[in-house]
Amino acid sequence: MLQERLKNDILVFDGAMGTQLQDAGLKAGDIPECLNITDPKLIQTIHLNYLNAGADFITTNTFGANPLKMAEAPYSYEEIINAAIDNATIARKTADRQNDSYIVLDIGPIGQLLEPMGTLTFDEAYEIIKKQVIIAKDKVDAVLLETMTDIYEVKAGILAVKENSDLPVFVTMTYESNLRTLSGCDPLTMVNVLEGLNVDVLGVNCSLGPIELTPIIDQILAAATIPVLLQPNAGLPCLVEGKTCYNMDKETFVQESLKHVKNGVAIIGGCCGTTPDFIASLKNNLPVRKKITPKRATRVSSGTKTVEFGHHVVVCGERLNPTGKKKLKLALKEERYDELVVEAIKQDQAGAHVLDVNVGLPGINEVATMKHVIKLLQEVISLPLQIDSSVPGAIEQACRYYNGKPLINSVNGKDETMDAIFPIVKKYGGVVIGLTLDENGIPPLAKDRYKIAKKIINKAASYGITKENIIIDCLVLTVSAQQKEVMETVKAVAMVKELGVHTVLGVSNVSFGLPNRPLLNKTFLAMAMSAGLDLPIINPMDQELMATIDAFNVLYNYDHDAAVYIERRANQETITKKDTSTFTLNDIVLHGLKDEVTNATKELLKTTPGLEIINNILIPALDTVGKQYEKNIIFLPQLIQSAETSKIAFGIIKDTFKDTAATKGPIIMATVHGDIHDIGKNIVKVVLESYGYKVIDLGKDVPPETVVEAFHKHHPKAIGLSALMTTTVVSMAKTIELLKQIDNICPIFVGGAVLTADYAKEINADYYSKDAMEAVELLNKIIK
Repeated sequence: MLQERLKNDILVFDGAMGTQLQDAGLKAGDIPECLNITDPKLIQTIHLNYLNAGADFITTNTFGANPLKMAEAPYSYEEIINAAIDNATIARKTADRQNDSYIVLDIGPIGQLLEPMGTLTFDEAYEIIKKQVIIAKDKVDAVLLETMTDIYEVKAGILAVKENSDLPVFVTMTYESNLRTLSGCDPLTMVNVLEGLNVDVLGVNCSLGPIELTPIIDQILAAATIPVLLQPNAGLPCLVEGKTCYNMDKETFVQESLKHVKNGVAIIGGCCGTTPDFIASLKNNLPVRKKITPKRATRVSSGTKTVEFGHHVVVCGERLNPTGKKKLKLALKEERYDELVVEAIKQDQAGAHVLDVNVGLPGINEVATMKHVIKLLQEVISLPLQIDSSVPGAIEQACRYYNGKPLINSVNGKDETMDAIFPIVKKYGGVVIGLTLDENGIPPLAKDRYKIAKKIINKAASYGITKENIIIDCLVLTVSAQQKEVMETVKAVAMVKELGVHTVLGVSNVSFGLPNRPLLNKTFLAMAMSAGLDLPIINPMDQELMATIDAFNVLYNYDHDAAVYIERRANQETITKKDTSTFTLNDIVLHGLKDEVTNATKELLKTTPGLEIINNILIPALDTVGKQYEKNIIFLPQLIQSAETSKIAFGIIKDTFKDTAATKGPIIMATVHGDIHDIGKNIVKVVLESYGYKVIDLGKDVPPETVVEAFHKHHPKAIGLSALMTTTVVSMAKTIELLKQIDNICPIFVGGAVLTADYAKEINADYYSKDAMEAVELLNKIIK
């Protein structure tokens, strides 16, 4: 019944739990989830009020009820989850809504950053969420992964739900004003990855009000083919008589939220600042559900970037493949994976849109190596990856640990191959390449390759894989040996396009064995693109090939006003091949190559004073990284990688000083009392330390008195306070109030998901910082 209603009805979620608990007297430092046991009547009443207001879904009071966050709570997470479900069940029975309302297990962020941004592994995240799901799987109607900022953590959660229950999965992420999540995930990437992972509902909650969320929701609705859930805050936070409030009244909230429903949002509710009255007003004014036309597009994604086919020729870099590359073969055998990382960076800089990754060599464990290389590459590269292997186990492991929706290379017309690979594609989400060969090899004629392509498409459909998630490779044969078949490949490309799929070719195969291979390659490439080739697999450092593609994009009206063509011709440089050893320390910091930085720093110290390295290389490199971050050229994973890399270099250099006078600070950092979320604070700490600041980290859930004691003990140059939860901003205000009573108190800067610059002023903070780089800029100005 739920699935039918998701398809046909406009449904209503409940509103804020935290706001209701705060109104009921929740004190700073209290654990909201423990109220399921200590005051079950209160929780039941809140659920009942939302049900009586017309909510179709109520979420259990379990936002932070995971083993990590509840480690120091007076009750176990198992006791809390069971009590929370009991409370929701009692409320539903009391309201007599057993047949038309649904209980949703609420799972918030784990509270630690996943690798590579933090230390929590993907498997550890999976196990944490798995434990929550197993407790609830037979007692609730769905699972909501909410207020998520990291699409990789979301993936771990989705797999934990799907592999351990039959429950529908709803996901909402929370966005910043730059239209990205904290980890850099944009709305299109969220839709592409989550739909690939077969979630039932996706959307946005928290962080902003319904007006500010408009551009984000519009992007989601333009791409989504499944129901979209929206739970905005009641505007932006403000402080009224020492209490956190939100600045949007019920009427405005409902009016602005329903605009999104009229545009296609299928499930509407509320987050911070909303009450049962808000939900009742939404319920009473629902429009007729807008029918959404399915959007058919072929897209591949990393965790921060999506490439959509059909808008330009997409370049797949071929250099991460040991075939014919002695140096790469040796690097793989000797497990010198830095060679692959450097090669990936060079292809990225050369203009590739996707990178092929193939580690197939005799004598190596391809399953383990592929998994390791995929994880390593996505630490430093934001491009989507093509997982290229003939070993199903290697493809499965790579897909499981890949952060995004990859290209998968490949299947062919053999039933056993499709039966092995298609389930992996369907489970993890991906765009699969189909090779037009079968048990009889590669057909010489285009019409027979077309038949195999059609077979692959039909077989994929039986696994629930649609055409937009298939790309057909009509296979390039060498002109030196099979001259007639080359034109058959071009014909096959044109024929296959009529099936409604995109096409791929390994271009350089055509010229093998002949002189002046670049001339043949670029001529064949132009012929194939004219026939409909969408994805040439080439060496992107071959500037003639890249220029041919740029010219085609102009002539085919992909590159409007020839903007890309003109820019690249104006900035054209020969991309030289670099060995790892020729990467400068500046390059190493910019790209976050932690394995390279120690040797590079020690080598440079032989000829250059340490302070000169800091001032002339490390700080300028970090400034460049910061500017790229602010311009959304790179994102949080790359920012942290660069910060950690420079921190290693700084530590090596500092050891050469006779004293530590070069260290700036100290700076005290703390997450305020009652708040057990310290991700934001930890990010700021890492970046500050990379700039040479000494940071004294007081941890999370820090009482105001502890911050005062730390000030007297360490005499800091500044104090940074962080809060994520609405209910704990009052603790921040109390901490600032206590600190301000000290004569000659240092500057106090604040940040966190629930804060704004205006709110910071209201609680008497000296400065507000929206992110880590802004904190660096701030401290560089105020600390001399």
